[in-house]
Amino acid sequence: MNRLRSVPRDLYAAVAAALLVAAAVLVGRYVYTYDDLIVGWPPLLGRWDPHAGPGTPAAVLVAAATVVYGPAVAARLPWRALLPAAWGASMAWIWSLALVDGWRTGVAGRLTTRHEYLTVIDRWQDIPAVLRDFTAHILIHSPDNWPAHVAGHPPAATLTFVLLDRIGLGGGGWAGVWCITAGATGCVAVLVTVRALAGERLARRAAPFLVSAPAAVWCGTSADGYFAAVAAWAVALLALAVTGRSLWWAAGSGLLFGLTCFLSYGLTLLAVVAAAVLLLGRRGVRRRPVLLVPLLAGAAVMPAAFTAVGFDWWEAYRLLVTRYYEGAAGVRPYGYWVWANLACTVLITGLATAAGLRRAGGVLVRWRGGGVRAGSGPVEDARGEEIRLAFLVAAALLTLLAADVSGMSKAETERIWLPFALWLLPSCAFLPRPRAWLAAQTVLALLLNHLLATGW
Repeated sequence: MNRLRSVPRDLYAAVAAALLVAAAVLVGRYVYTYDDLIVGWPPLLGRWDPHAGPGTPAAVLVAAATVVYGPAVAARLPWRALLPAAWGASMAWIWSLALVDGWRTGVAGRLTTRHEYLTVIDRWQDIPAVLRDFTAHILIHSPDNWPAHVAGHPPAATLTFVLLDRIGLGGGGWAGVWCITAGATGCVAVLVTVRALAGERLARRAAPFLVSAPAAVWCGTSADGYFAAVAAWAVALLALAVTGRSLWWAAGSGLLFGLTCFLSYGLTLLAVVAAAVLLLGRRGVRRRPVLLVPLLAGAAVMPAAFTAVGFDWWEAYRLLVTRYYEGAAGVRPYGYWVWANLACTVLITGLATAAGLRRAGGVLVRWRGGGVRAGSGPVEDARGEEIRLAFLVAAALLTLLAADVSGMSKAETERIWLPFALWLLPSCAFLPRPRAWLAAQTVLALLLNHLLATGW
């Protein structure tokens, strides 16, 4: 009964989130101009363009199936079957939304525009030489300056597509397939993490929301979905390491964390989430502190390799900050984006997540206030699991807020923050009546994808 009594408060949280989005739209359209914000449909990068396409029937069908059957299937399917099922459902959702814009526009052409990675593949004939010279082309006025996304990321991002090209999977089509296939595994990584740290019950409740997130609109149109998945698996392996006390999981986690830092500079902030995982699994770490050795050794592999070749991460980041403010960031007003970015987060995580975050906050408040006592009974155990999940979500929210106030994310956070937003979605496990909230999530995604031509 207590869960149902909180439903009106959940609606208040959802309405507040919707009002935040409405304010960002209205202020962006009527207070600022395009030359101020440099986005076509503030707060999102895109333009108003109602349309349908080949993926529309499939998207509606996947949405309906997730709403009607998702909670029951997630509750009853054996765990080992649930993980591939979630991956498959996530891919179906991302693919169908991407194909609303057709194959060429929705998938094959996304990473071939002038700002993207594939435009420089032919410049990477000698990979070590390019890495040594990478920083010389970051600034806008440097000779043969890199396109925006190449300059804006460490070289592992572009190198991914260079290596795909080298093994015969070149071109925008294969790049799109790679990003969607890899990006869809992110939901599996989060499920693995939640189960390891907060129990299988909450992981199962979160599964349909991870599959049906509106973030799928951008997972299918940018490389950031792929970055989010790599980062999510780094966290998942760390959770398995500290709960199962496995040296191999620890080494794998460190290796992926190192790779994450060379895919996107901003993903170093995920150290906050990693710290939360270590705290939640502190018993495992205390019993086997040797876990930190392979973790740190694995994390050092990528930095050591890139540094040995001649790429200086810190120098590249310093130059990126200069280029960032030479471009659009020097124009876009911090006073708008510092809160409009949060409206973008509402659009990629949905109104259900706003309600879920309210409940997660309530769990932590009751815990800090002494309303939840430690014990060994099933009720106490369930409450302990909820506290652990709420703590993990709170760490992700703190990470996102740190990215926001840094000023290094003015606009385009609907794709840039995918690696952070992914960890807010498990808060939906706290919600009763999941089908109603799932309907709200899928309808939002369908509206965004069919009413707007997104920039990524």
